[in-house]
Amino acid sequence: MGRGRATGWIGFVGLAAALGLAMAAQAQAPKGEPPVGGRTGVHEGVATCSGSSCHSRPAPSGLTVRQNELITWQDPHSEAGAHSRAWRVLTTARGEAIAQKLGIGPAEKAPACLACHADPAPAGERGARFQISDGVGCEACHGGSGGWIASHYAVGATHAANIARGMVALDEPKARAAKCLNCHFGSAEKDQFVTHQIMAAGHPQLSFELDLFSSLQKHYDFDADYASRHKQVPGGVKTWAVGQAMALDRMLTLYGPRAPGGAFPEFSFFDCQSCHRTMASNDPRWRPASEANPGRPIPVGQPPFNDENMIMLSAAAKVAAPALAGRFEAESRAFHEALAKNGALAPQRAATLAATCHQLADAFAAKSFSRAETLAIFQDLLGGEGARRYTDFSGATQAVMAADTLLNALVADGAIERAAYARVKPDLDRAYQTVRDPNAFRPAEARAALAQVAEKVRGLK
Repeated sequence: MGRGRATGWIGFVGLAAALGLAMAAQAQAPKGEPPVGGRTGVHEGVATCSGSSCHSRPAPSGLTVRQNELITWQDPHSEAGAHSRAWRVLTTARGEAIAQKLGIGPAEKAPACLACHADPAPAGERGARFQISDGVGCEACHGGSGGWIASHYAVGATHAANIARGMVALDEPKARAAKCLNCHFGSAEKDQFVTHQIMAAGHPQLSFELDLFSSLQKHYDFDADYASRHKQVPGGVKTWAVGQAMALDRMLTLYGPRAPGGAFPEFSFFDCQSCHRTMASNDPRWRPASEANPGRPIPVGQPPFNDENMIMLSAAAKVAAPALAGRFEAESRAFHEALAKNGALAPQRAATLAATCHQLADAFAAKSFSRAETLAIFQDLLGGEGARRYTDFSGATQAVMAADTLLNALVADGAIERAAYARVKPDLDRAYQTVRDPNAFRPAEARAALAQVAEKVRGLK
């Protein structure tokens, strides 16, 4: 399938992409422009960014920025336009049906939906041109523009000054991951968490991979001009690794306060397909509830914690942060053991593991990944001991996305020629096919497909 075709099965709002213009701290708006700005934190609205000389040209200009960012954001036919469609999704029959089952009133007005399907700026921080119906607009990700919109396009402006005035530093992988995870996994903020109850009412299951989703939403160019404005050009492997660490950190941090929940903790932290599977043994899709998994010491029948990010991090840590790898493995197993044997200990173990994830994110953010390191991570994920851990749909899906990301990063860095990548792509497409349908998922088939990709890449020079 590859990046160009991954959009067909990622059926949820895509990731917010990186920054627009970078310009000045002390600069003033050019003559003739209205003096907008000075209200730090205020969300002025998408219309404020939409001038034809700003971000709403019909075609890219080829100048400092593309200037057609809003056209990309509004694309009705691809994942690049998913954020602009986020509010309208609530007005569909499915959106209204979910809200009706939950008893929260019209979906397009319900706070439980708007916190992620629109810009969540509170009423007191909305400018005159702010519209809820814009969905996930520019400022939902880039930050309220009231303090920087007038200065960010002025001659002599700097990216650092924009950040100081309230722009979110989305060029930094940690900042981008933190912002995206608020909706693509959840946050501690009110209404920003998709519970099992919401999914039971019909909301799609969430999954996230920072670099792949960034690519699907991309409306900027990593060129010399981008770097000259003192923005980070982190590369796909760093973005992927930081995203994995931040995702698990967020999951574990939220697990603690949400762990108690009657007879069982919040179900959304656990692997969906371990329970949601066909129960008829004569159904050709039937399979056991779970297979033995070398990464988690839990008994048969115990619902497994969704460990897709743990598997990815294990491989990344061995190669890129070996000083933390052993501790991460031990703490991961201790957390699983607590879930199986003494649930009261699980929140404490989750907090300990989350702290290590935070350290891993810092280590990855400070590192440049070499070709050899990227290939070592790739092989451990797809063909090494780590591959034995793909017993669940979510883990295998994350592995296929990782293979896509790491391969594309190697091509972008010139470490693998495009012709060589073309020879691997059919195998990658077959791996994607194994995770298209959770109801038809077969762990052995997915592992075999991933191993074939690993074998093909192992032969590349």
